[in-house]
Amino acid sequence: MSKTSNEKRRTPSVRDGLYVILDPSVCPRQPLDEVLKLAATGGAKVFQYRNKTASMKVAYAEALALRRVAQELGVLFIVNDRCDLALAVDADGVHLGQGDLPLHLARQVMGSDKLIGVSTHNPEQVRTATEGGPDYLGFGPIFKPGSKTDHDPIVGLAGLKAVRPLTPLPIFAIGGITLERVEDVISAGANGVAVISAILQAPDIRQTVSDFVARLSSSIAPAS
Repeated sequence: MSKTSNEKRRTPSVRDGLYVILDPSVCPRQPLDEVLKLAATGGAKVFQYRNKTASMKVAYAEALALRRVAQELGVLFIVNDRCDLALAVDADGVHLGQGDLPLHLARQVMGSDKLIGVSTHNPEQVRTATEGGPDYLGFGPIFKPGSKTDHDPIVGLAGLKAVRPLTPLPIFAIGGITLERVEDVISAGANGVAVISAILQAPDIRQTVSDFVARLSSSIAPAS
């Protein structure tokens, strides 16, 4: 029987800060491994690989290369949607959407030493996911996403505030998060932000990540 105690997991937890999502469709001009290196140099510690259209063979090659870079740099590497791919490259965890493998089955597949995050879009999904015991939640879209056209309904800052009391888990806000919106999102109850377009399409990725990290640090730090 697999262990489920957080204390027995070897993988560090995902609590707050910046969560960078690496999607080749959003960043066609630059290899993802170079983006990861630049972002890690800028201070990012958590990365997710997301490719909704690639074959498993292509996705495996991309994810494996990114996993190796992440290991070299000492940052967390999470795979979107697919537990099989996450295990194949020995990722630190998997991030599940509402249409992916149910959380309890994903935990059986992944084991107790891997991180599992769940995307949520409304209060009911937040409650249900929390009952399953993932490591963190994604919640949104807070604003109009820059990377997706088929997104769920925009929840806004009010939607984020409404779900904050429903879960003790870390919440990473996602959807249209820009540097200027970080403070408002954290004030509304998020522990961190998941960012795609604002980083992957930035003219200077390392500096943009550094700016996000600094803004998040000042927003998350308790008032003196």
